[in-house]
Amino acid sequence: MSLLVVGTVGIDTIETPSTRREHQLGGSASYFSYAASFYSKVHLVSVVGQDFPSVHRTLLQSRDVDLSGLQVALGDTFKWSGRYHEDMINRDTLKVELNVFGTFDPVVPENARTLPFVFLANGAPAVQRKVLHQMTKRPAFVAADTMDLWIETTRPELDKLFKEVDAIILNDSEARLLTDRRELLRAGLDILEMGPRIVIIKKGEHGALVISQDGHFAVPGFPLEDVVDPTGAGDTFAGGIMGYLAECGEVNQAALRRAIAHGTVVASYTVQDFSLDALKRISRKDIENRYEMLTELVRIPDAASHKRPAAKAKPAVRRAVSRSAAKPKPKAKKRKK
Repeated sequence: MSLLVVGTVGIDTIETPSTRREHQLGGSASYFSYAASFYSKVHLVSVVGQDFPSVHRTLLQSRDVDLSGLQVALGDTFKWSGRYHEDMINRDTLKVELNVFGTFDPVVPENARTLPFVFLANGAPAVQRKVLHQMTKRPAFVAADTMDLWIETTRPELDKLFKEVDAIILNDSEARLLTDRRELLRAGLDILEMGPRIVIIKKGEHGALVISQDGHFAVPGFPLEDVVDPTGAGDTFAGGIMGYLAECGEVNQAALRRAIAHGTVVASYTVQDFSLDALKRISRKDIENRYEMLTELVRIPDAASHKRPAAKAKPAVRRAVSRSAAKPKPKAKKRKK
C-alpha cells in the first residue's frame, strides 16, 4: 500500500568533530520518504524554494517518491545548520532559516487524499491537523512526530492532535517533558491516556520502547563501531516503521514488532554517512540481512530446547558399623542349679 508524509524538505550544513558538509539534502520528509521507499510507494507533501537543487529532486524521484505535493514557492528553501559534540549524541543548532517553510500551507493532492497510511513528520501541530482534515476519509493508521518546541509552546494544539492519531513518536527527553515523569514506562502510559493507542519512545543508540494498549516491548539499537552523522536517524526510523506497516497492509502487535526492528535497521545505516549517502548504497536485501542480524542478537533460546545435564548417581552411603554391632551377641549360658 502507499503512504503519505508531510514534513520539511531542506538543505543542511553539518559539522562533526572531524568533518563539515554543506548543501546536504535534509528535512524530515526527505529522510522519511527515502527510508519508506524501500517498502512502499510514498507521496510527499512539502515546500521548497526556487533555490532547491534539481539533483535532490532527481534523487527522490529515483526512489519513486511522488512529488506532486511538493510546492515550489517564491523564496529560499528551509535551511538548518548544526554542530555535533564529541559524543556524537548531543548537538547545537547553529542556525535555522525557515524561509518558504515559514508560511507553508500544505495541500494534499487529490490522488493522495484516500491513502490508508499517513505520517505527520515533525511540525506545528496545527499544520499537522490541517493535513488530516484534508483526507476524504479517516486513514487506517496515522502516526505523528513531535518535539520539545511544540510541547512547550503549543500544548493545547498538541493535545488535540493526540486525540486524532493512532501513534505518536518522540524521544525519551520529550516524553519526560510532556508528562513530567522520569520513568519512561509511566510516561508512555500517561501519553496513552492522551489519545494515541501506540507510543514509540526513541532512546537513541539504546533502541526504542513501545507502549501500547495491546502490550509493551523494547527493541535495542543495532550496535555500530562508528557513527558518522546522526542527522535524520529518527526520521528514517519512522520511515522504516511506516513503510513496513504499509507494505503489510495492517497494524497488529506482530507486524508492529517487526516494523520497529526494520526502522531500527534503516536508521543504523543512515548514521554511517552524511545525509542520505549511506542509504543510496544499500538495497532491500542489505536491510533484510541486517534485520536477521538484529533478530539473532536478541534471540533467546526456548527453554524447551535446553537439555539439562543428566544427574550424577549419588554415591552409596556406607554406615559405619562397629564390630560388636556386626556380629550377633552370643547367647547367655544357663546356670546349673
